[in-house]
Amino acid sequence: MTAEGRPWFQRLRESLTRTRDQLAIRLEALAGRAIDDTYLAELEEALILADMGAATAMEVTSRLRAARGLRTTADVQAALRRILLDLTGPAVPFQVEPPPAVVLALGVNGSGKTTTIAKLAYRLRGEGRKVLLAAADTFRAAAIDQLAIWAQRVGVEMVRHQPGGDPGAVVFDGLQAMRARGMDVLIVDTAGRLHTKVNLMEELRKLNRIIARDAPPTVERLLVLDAATGQNAISQARLFHEAVDVTGIVLTKLDGTAKGGIVLAIARDLKLPVKFLGTGERLDDLTPFDPEAFVDALLPQ
Repeated sequence: MTAEGRPWFQRLRESLTRTRDQLAIRLEALAGRAIDDTYLAELEEALILADMGAATAMEVTSRLRAARGLRTTADVQAALRRILLDLTGPAVPFQVEPPPAVVLALGVNGSGKTTTIAKLAYRLRGEGRKVLLAAADTFRAAAIDQLAIWAQRVGVEMVRHQPGGDPGAVVFDGLQAMRARGMDVLIVDTAGRLHTKVNLMEELRKLNRIIARDAPPTVERLLVLDAATGQNAISQARLFHEAVDVTGIVLTKLDGTAKGGIVLAIARDLKLPVKFLGTGERLDDLTPFDPEAFVDALLPQ
């Protein structure tokens, strides 16, 4: 079965409806016109409105300007697909082999981080892996309680301390429990209060050092970004990446209202791979990122 025939691809297309429709309207308006500087300037504006960012949009139109044989809208669309695939880069799979693996889940409050942890735990458990959660966002009692609810719903174990406790102690205990209980994957929830950036980033560095000292065979540091925040997500990603060397992005809330072009901006500006897309509220609405499927869902047919 092709990607187009799979349920996850249909959900992905639905999640990119807003961006695709905007591009379709602009390309239709440009149909039949000479592909000149004015044409490319209007297309560049459409790409910026799709949240690709000015720098990415300018690079795309610069490459189109250098392309040969562009005579029709179909030619432009085919060239646009090739360029976007090149900018997106190859797929970089989420890695939890060999076990035991640790996933450090990062992101600001409200980004969908805790829900993403639940979806990831659900996915891993469905693959037959034994998953343990660690509630290292000890600054908010609500965060610990919310993670506990998800752990029970998904059917996985959890390590927790009292609110206000040391997040490092939670991570340490989580690592010990992972090995003692023979768990395959430990997923660590972390704080995400950007109004105390310096303290937050130092805390995350500390957690990262604790994990490194334990030396698990596999470590993923996933940054959860809300697609609806647009270019603000880029600045968030830079801060987190500088602190803990992010290994991949999870882009959430691609629910048809967000602008999917942010994926291209992340790939170009940050050189960080997108590993999952969150396309809804259900536990199975976490799609491994497939560059070709993404670009095909993003562009009008």
